[in-house]
Amino acid sequence: MKHLAVVTTLSDRDQARRLARTLVERKLAACAQISEIESFYVWDGAVQNEPELRVLFKTSGARYDEVVQAIKELHPYELPAIHAYACERIDAPYAQWIEDSTRPKR
Repeated sequence: MKHLAVVTTLSDRDQARRLARTLVERKLAACAQISEIESFYVWDGAVQNEPELRVLFKTSGARYDEVVQAIKELHPYELPAIHAYACERIDAPYAQWIEDSTRPKR
């Protein structure tokens, strides 16, 4: 089973915490980490520079589509950044924890 680190960004700490908690509570992510970053990007034809918060979700590949849908549903941005990195190598007990933590309730 593939494991993923799914990333998005937000401008507000409360929103980042709410998104992180919601996806973990829904068992879409085993873990969510929030870190402060500074972003440069083009929006409406102009270069922007803003402080943001990166939220990294650790999840199973099987839950990726649901993670994306939840982020889109809850995210305040018009066009949220959503991208994923495959975990090419991962410690087996940790991988099992991700699987157990993201297994849908029956």
